[in-house]
Amino acid sequence: MIKHLKQQLFRKRLPWEQNIFVLWFGTFIAGMAFSEIMPFMSLYIDTLGHFSTAQLNFYSGITFSATYLVTAIVSPLWGRLADRKGRKLMILRASLGMAIVLGAMGLVTNVWQLIGLRFIQGVFSGYISNANALVATESPKEHSGQALGTLVTGFTAGNLLGPLLGGTLAASFGYRLTFFITGGLLLIVFFLSWLFVHEHFTPVEKGAANSTKDVIHSFKHPQIILGMLITTMIIQVANQSISPILSLYVRQLLHGQGSVSLVAGLVAAIPGIATIIAAPRLGVLGDRIGTERILTIGFIFAICVFIPMAFVRNVWELGGLRFLIGISDATMMPAVQTLLAKNSPVSTTGRVFSWNQSFMAMGSIVGPMIGSTVSGAFGYGAVFLSTGVIVALNLVLFRFNTRSLRD
Repeated sequence: MIKHLKQQLFRKRLPWEQNIFVLWFGTFIAGMAFSEIMPFMSLYIDTLGHFSTAQLNFYSGITFSATYLVTAIVSPLWGRLADRKGRKLMILRASLGMAIVLGAMGLVTNVWQLIGLRFIQGVFSGYISNANALVATESPKEHSGQALGTLVTGFTAGNLLGPLLGGTLAASFGYRLTFFITGGLLLIVFFLSWLFVHEHFTPVEKGAANSTKDVIHSFKHPQIILGMLITTMIIQVANQSISPILSLYVRQLLHGQGSVSLVAGLVAAIPGIATIIAAPRLGVLGDRIGTERILTIGFIFAICVFIPMAFVRNVWELGGLRFLIGISDATMMPAVQTLLAKNSPVSTTGRVFSWNQSFMAMGSIVGPMIGSTVSGAFGYGAVFLSTGVIVALNLVLFRFNTRSLRD
């Protein structure tokens, strides 16, 4: 048995399997790069000038949202170019661009330079979406759910470990050197992607399917594509709506006792741990029983978990339910990407996945706004109830949009 295990572990990998290995590492580093600077970004801004509390909050808000705003706008443009020039080229563009921009953040001398670089970081977005598109088009269809399920764990793991690593690096080496280290890691991703990622790409002529209207007309089921894009946004809204109030909710449940920041960090990380464990397995299950069915189960499961979160009495109950939310994410995120890949022509996959990234960015902007507004008006528990209602409405929309798959 050990000999068989070693043979499986060290056997020569097919090109599509090698892509998953390299791109998993790339999405892991990209996810880490996005999240590791977040714990100390406001503290870094505070070193760039003498700001009042109101000014610091204002500049921090702009700095945080700038990248997502630009990403939502420019992703479709990069997606169009990906369909003409190839997804690997877009992966190289994004990794090299992020390496330079994040490294340059360690050299800024005022807050406006930092904000400008955060805007430019959004311009160099697209590593994750193009990695997904490349894996979706290069992997055999019968393994697409498993492949995308595995890939999503890379970004999730990076996001999960990023804040911990970022805080450790900043405490050990300072804020500026942390940016240089992050840029160096992304430069390694660039070279690995350049040397070891394989793509069999047939360029789309400039005049072919060049407009958004042409791309939409190429879809056999355009309502499914639109429904999946909306689903991506709502999943992100649901995940991000708790971000502004999580530590406050934890403090309320702890009644002011214990280390709020430590417990809040653990509660925030728990869904990512569940997603890493469950996503590849649920991807295999989706390939076997049907992607549409596994996504429906994910919706129902998420609704059943969000609602009880409003009524938890201690952090243990909250942590347990957050773990279950991570499992629901593991059913939904890869399933959405699999349905997008299966219902769009290969020649437009780059464009479709770039739209998906735009909708994800919009969810990252809208989610915290909803969470802050609802919690301010109705309390923390109402955030989970409103999120459950949004997911339920999306389930109805999804079932309506995918009715053709069940006919």
